Amino acid sequence: MEAPPDNDVLWARALHFRHQDGSPGLAGVSLGVREGEILAVGGPRGSGKTTLLRCLSGLAPVQDGEVWFNSTPVHTMGPVARERLRRDRFGWIDPAPVLVPELNVWENAALPLMLRGVGRRRAKVAAQEWLERLDVGELARKRPHGLQRAERQRVCIARALATGPTVLFADEPTAPLHRADRAHVLRTLTTAARSHGITVVLATHDPETAALADRTVSLRDGRCVKTVHLPEAADAEGRAACSLSA
Repeated sequence: MEAPPDNDVLWARALHFRHQDGSPGLAGVSLGVREGEILAVGGPRGSGKTTLLRCLSGLAPVQDGEVWFNSTPVHTMGPVARERLRRDRFGWIDPAPVLVPELNVWENAALPLMLRGVGRRRAKVAAQEWLERLDVGELARKRPHGLQRAERQRVCIARALATGPTVLFADEPTAPLHRADRAHVLRTLTTAARSHGITVVLATHDPETAALADRTVSLRDGRCVKTVHLPEAADAEGRAACSLSA
């Protein structure tokens, strides 16, 4: 078992995954993600984007292959250890905004911090900061049922950023948003990631969204088919690229 390169915060080799109905999800995907990099994973519906994010984040156990976070082999972890890793080091944004209906907006955004043991007041301050950045700070005391879908998604994004994750996994994070809202939220997300040194793995089928990333990896039928770097990325040559596995 080979440890990942020192400059890769995430590293995967020869990932294979089949869904419960037997259909293939991943077919030999290998890639590396550098610390602080924003990586867009593109491809059509059913290409394996969500499955790849779930395997990299430990949400789905790897069936064959390796996933490393820094020097930790995620593929050998049990369910409890993977859950702890996700809670303490990772953030996740779903395409559908899911909030706890009994909690108000700031409590929803602060919930992961409080689950870590952060005091209520400190957690509220951190959550409120991100709610303000995402233009939903004035909704802090509202319940989810009183929000529009796009507002709920902004709260979910604030919740993911408030924890200061090492890696943020975002699965079509702006899908519920209108075009104008989408641009603002994506700028906030990418600016926050760069200023806080957060590594982002972003699944998207939108070319405009992918253009904000440092690198784009395209999937088709569970395989990596293309890797594109931003022209201005001076260190593009040194970054790990996707590789195909027969």
